[in-house]
Amino acid sequence: MRICIGIILHLLANAGALASNELDSLFVQLEQTISDREQYETQKESKIKSLKALREETDSNPERLFFLNNKILEEYIPYNFDSAIHYIDLNLELARKYNDFSFKHETNIHLANLLAFSGRYLESLDVVKTVNSNNLSVPLKQEYWGIYVKVFSELALFTPSKSSRDSYQQLYRNYSDSLLNILDKKSEPYLSLQEKKFRDSRMLIDCKRINTQRMALTQMGTRIYSTITFERAILYELENNTDLEKKFLILSAISDIKAAVKDNASLTKLAMLLYEEDKIDDAYKYIMFSFEDAAFYNSKLRFVQISAILPLITETYQLKSDRQKAELRKFLIIISVLSAVLLLAILAIYNQIKSLKEAKTELINANDQLRELNTNLHTTNTKLKEVNIDLVESDHVKEHYIGSFLAICSDYIDKLDDFRKMVNKNIVARKIEELHASTKSKKLIDNEIADFYNNFDNIFLHIFPNFVEKINELLVEDGKLESKKEEALSTELRIFALIRLGINDSSKIAHLLRYSVNTIYNYRVRVKNNASISRDEFEDAVMKIGTKIR
Repeated sequence: MRICIGIILHLLANAGALASNELDSLFVQLEQTISDREQYETQKESKIKSLKALREETDSNPERLFFLNNKILEEYIPYNFDSAIHYIDLNLELARKYNDFSFKHETNIHLANLLAFSGRYLESLDVVKTVNSNNLSVPLKQEYWGIYVKVFSELALFTPSKSSRDSYQQLYRNYSDSLLNILDKKSEPYLSLQEKKFRDSRMLIDCKRINTQRMALTQMGTRIYSTITFERAILYELENNTDLEKKFLILSAISDIKAAVKDNASLTKLAMLLYEEDKIDDAYKYIMFSFEDAAFYNSKLRFVQISAILPLITETYQLKSDRQKAELRKFLIIISVLSAVLLLAILAIYNQIKSLKEAKTELINANDQLRELNTNLHTTNTKLKEVNIDLVESDHVKEHYIGSFLAICSDYIDKLDDFRKMVNKNIVARKIEELHASTKSKKLIDNEIADFYNNFDNIFLHIFPNFVEKINELLVEDGKLESKKEEALSTELRIFALIRLGINDSSKIAHLLRYSVNTIYNYRVRVKNNASISRDEFEDAVMKIGTKIR
């Protein structure tokens, strides 16, 4: 029994974690959709612009003009109330101009529907009562009865009077039954009415079943999808399942933004939930987004809904902002005090440094000389690093090369340190003549050059052990190159070793090997004259030594 309880608790914990991860992912998706808001609005405006262009191109045919006005109206109905009214007025003017009652009735139905969905219920009833429903087409008759269903459903919801509420509910049920009789049982309007009836009766399982059917008939980014997911959120609100309520409010809001629906309610409701969870920043961001949409649309109903929550969220957000500003001011004061203390400390240290600087002038001059020597050595090492070597050898070769390089660098550091100590010692002892004599001699440089040649030869031959053999294969018998006994590579071999490393410029080679440019040029020409292949191809062949492609 304990094991079963443990398994159930584990499953519930995992389900909670998965739900949390899904919500986090949806919030990220919502933020991205909000940031792309302008893109979706541009698409909507582009579509409306295209329809308007068609309208401008049309002739005086009233039927076509009426049709195009209706198409533009369809785009404006969820997007901008005033623009929608404008195109309704244009169609009413057409109806008056041509004395066409079918134009008039259809347009009045659209007007009444728009007024009902924007919260102007009494105005909607005044308009729809002027319509003669006897000769309406089936789609218009459905819209006609749907207006009564919408109006009395909303009036029953918002009226404070019980007797009025009961009366409105009865009218809603009567008109709802009339509408159900003329609707296709598989259509979205029929399923929507059925779902509402089940929801009013709190038959939530049946509600979810129908809602799932409706969702399968549409897709994200449409006004219908936004409505269906919003109504699904209402079901979870009735079940007190806040996570799923938020999930479907987010899906509804994303769909509204993608469809450029300005007459929306999802973000407002989501902002209220987040406010109750003390997530003030997100609540404020979403309610302001909703407020901007409502202002753009000029929705009376949305303004009423938002006005009930906006002051609460705004006030809480302002209080939080004020607290943060107060804390920021406090931290700024602390930082200012610390900065002042730090400035005083810096001034004290500066005075100490200034005092020490006068006592160490001679030592600084000596260090400058050592630094210049170090810079020269660093420049030489940098140029060696710039050699482009095609490393296709094993890890052992790489490790050996790195080790050798580090050993050379360490050796140079030791030599520089010895030289620094010698200079410092002579300066302290005031042995300027001995210091001058030791720095005047070229013996140090000659020894370093010899070490440089020796190190270069050893490292290069370790990387390219068959270099001498391979380069001699490119030369005629009498022109083959040999090294002196005391050197691993001769000058000619060293020149072409540098060429193999990618240093092709004679002036750079001359600088590295401490020869004149003319000497280097003569060596290169003499070796290439002994080539067993074309002189022009010789250096390219040298570059391929040690590679897999020859």
